[in-house]
Amino acid sequence: MTALPTIRDEEWRYADFDAVGRFAPEAIDSWREIEVAAGETFRECVVIDGSDPFLSRIRITVGKGGRAELFAVNACADYARLDVQVSLAEGAHFEFGGVTIGGGDATREFVTRTDHSAPDATSNQVVRSVHWGQATGNFLGRIDVGREGQRTDAAQDFKGLLLEKGASANAKPELEIFADDVKCAHGAAIGQMDEMASYYMASRGIAPDVARRLLIRAFIADALAALDDEDEAERLFEAALQVLERKGA
Repeated sequence: MTALPTIRDEEWRYADFDAVGRFAPEAIDSWREIEVAAGETFRECVVIDGSDPFLSRIRITVGKGGRAELFAVNACADYARLDVQVSLAEGAHFEFGGVTIGGGDATREFVTRTDHSAPDATSNQVVRSVHWGQATGNFLGRIDVGREGQRTDAAQDFKGLLLEKGASANAKPELEIFADDVKCAHGAAIGQMDEMASYYMASRGIAPDVARRLLIRAFIADALAALDDEDEAERLFEAALQVLERKGA
């Protein structure tokens, strides 16, 4: 029987283990397999907004010159985890844009692992986390560049916005590089509302509550900027905004 993960498992270190214990062991070992043929494009846009614990594990293999795009809003009222492993062939690209958002005491997380074992592949990941109450938003992103992964260009960008004192966010970006001709970058920042930006907007006659809403919306929009399907981008953006509206933010 498959054992449930524990805090000793690095990829699960920030999980809600009370919620994880409610998953059947076989669910932990269940992966959805996606193969993107050479030169083809795969795109999926996901809204996670239920009231029960959620776990989705996806493995994506992208053929030569192919492209995989995954955009997600994680607004589940309980523990929710989207786990993605990507393997890129020569010249392939992976694009990930994610938003974790909400209040209560839920933990919402994205976990990605991107394998750059072939040359000239690229990847870009942008994650934004907005939480309040006792909620937590997590992003664990690992990039592995093998010896044959020359001219890899990979980036991860995580920012967490905490709207109330009890909320938290965790980021664990990782890079393991064995090639010598690569361009890799990752950044993580967690904080509260930018008071200088709020002050600037107030000085231009914008009411504080309006300024706050505009800043939060711009913050969320960063994660969806690479999605060139306007209808899907609007759907995901509205899903995030509805959670904010229920809070009154």
